[in-house]
Amino acid sequence: MSELILHHYPTSPFAEKARLLLGFKGLSWRSVHISPVMPKPDLTALTGGYRKTPVLQIGADIYCDTSLIARRLEQEKALPAFFPEGQEFTAASFATWADSVVFQHAVSLVFQPESVAVRFAKLPPEAIKAFIADRAGLFSGGSATRLSAEQAKHQWPTIMARLEQQLQREQGDFLFGEPSIADFALAHPLWFLKATHVTAPLVDEYPAVSAWLGRVLGFGHGAASAMTSEEALEVARSATPAALPNEQFSSLTRTVSRQASKWRSRRRITVLIRCWVSCCLPVAKS
Repeated sequence: MSELILHHYPTSPFAEKARLLLGFKGLSWRSVHISPVMPKPDLTALTGGYRKTPVLQIGADIYCDTSLIARRLEQEKALPAFFPEGQEFTAASFATWADSVVFQHAVSLVFQPESVAVRFAKLPPEAIKAFIADRAGLFSGGSATRLSAEQAKHQWPTIMARLEQQLQREQGDFLFGEPSIADFALAHPLWFLKATHVTAPLVDEYPAVSAWLGRVLGFGHGAASAMTSEEALEVARSATPAALPNEQFSSLTRTVSRQASKWRSRRRITVLIRCWVSCCLPVAKS
């Protein structure tokens, strides 16, 4: 059986979601650290140009987006389940909302001047400029829009008050009683806010939410061991992509896969990029 290889960097919120998913399942995995900003030559060699974080690699199969990563890990180890029986739709729908709406608010709140000053205090000015320019490039030429700071500040208390109420009334320790994908999708934006004393109060002021977050983070990250990007590329070179299952995949899958197969170093590497189309699964923003 091929090893689980996660391409990520420590401060990425969606990477933290993936790490928690691995921890909840009690899985062992290999850790490949990637740059937070472009260029990422070894990663894009595997993904055919997909640049977001994290990416899960299993042999020559590349899984983009944490929604798909969760489904793949569910295949790897069925229990404990991300989608408890009878709650599949509720958990998946809530996770989609958290991965988009809550995350969008958290990003807007994190990247305010006073928060940025603390978050990047130990980095040289050139590194900060490179990071901001890289993230700005994600919005240029596309349909994605940023949530304004004013909107985020205005709407955040309502979001958190509703979560606080939900958790106070819930009889179990998690959002819908037992742990599910919903908990992990909500945890990573709040983890992002907790990283500095500037934004941590936006979570800490809600005791039920804070206690719940501690329980989710308590699942940890599983058993990780380091791997270099060169080693990960060699794994892909030496493996054969698994056959596609019967689920519907986007035609973009084949297009990106062909692009990835054109990448050459000493030997050709052929990988299969697996991406769900929106009619199959909710698509997260990672």
